[in-house]
Amino acid sequence: MPSAQDPFYVVKEEIQDSIDKLQSSYHQWESTSDGGDRTNLSKEVLTACESIEWQVDELDKAISVASRDPSWYGIDEVEIENRRRWTSSARTQVRTMKNSVEAGKASNVTNHASVNGMRRELMRLPNSHQADTSNQYTANHNDDFIESESDRQMLLMKKQDEELDELSLSVQRIGGVGLTIHEELLAQEKIIDELGNEMDSTSNRLDFVQKKVAMVMKKASAKGQIMMILGLLALFIFLFILVFFT
Repeated sequence: MPSAQDPFYVVKEEIQDSIDKLQSSYHQWESTSDGGDRTNLSKEVLTACESIEWQVDELDKAISVASRDPSWYGIDEVEIENRRRWTSSARTQVRTMKNSVEAGKASNVTNHASVNGMRRELMRLPNSHQADTSNQYTANHNDDFIESESDRQMLLMKKQDEELDELSLSVQRIGGVGLTIHEELLAQEKIIDELGNEMDSTSNRLDFVQKKVAMVMKKASAKGQIMMILGLLALFIFLFILVFFT
């Protein structure tokens, strides 16, 4: 079973946290009718979608590296397939929310243009007394609206800054994990190369020793034959002397 300290699960947890936050922002975007809030939430959701898509792509690259030799990393083909299925599911979730927000953003632009056109038509209607009263009311209302909208924008900008800081830290952590994986792969590749060189050197030495042993055995065999011939010759001379001179 894969260890909980596996870099994949560390990165997966980071990405899942980002997806959970993205879904929360997306639900707020769906339930918000205010134009200003909806615009800010749209930007927030789209930014988060791009960041998560990048993280998932990087995780897919790590999975591709591990799939070349799963046993080296202590996993099997089933685990590789499960990891690919999770990244595919995460990418689909993010893409669905991104497409929905982009479609809603385009619809808001169209509606906003239509409302502005209606306002311009209404402003052309002549009514001097009502116009003066309406202008005064509009001025006061605009001041309140601008002040309220300014406060709201400041709060949203502060919230976005905090979320961007969190996102930056998350990206840094993922980048650190990716760098660690890269360094481990380089170290393992170096070990494999050194092991291959040692095996080649050992094989060459073994071949040399085998040739030396064969030569020694061959020489020893030749000397044994010479000694046997000399022994037989000495025995023949001894028997000859014994027969003819005694």
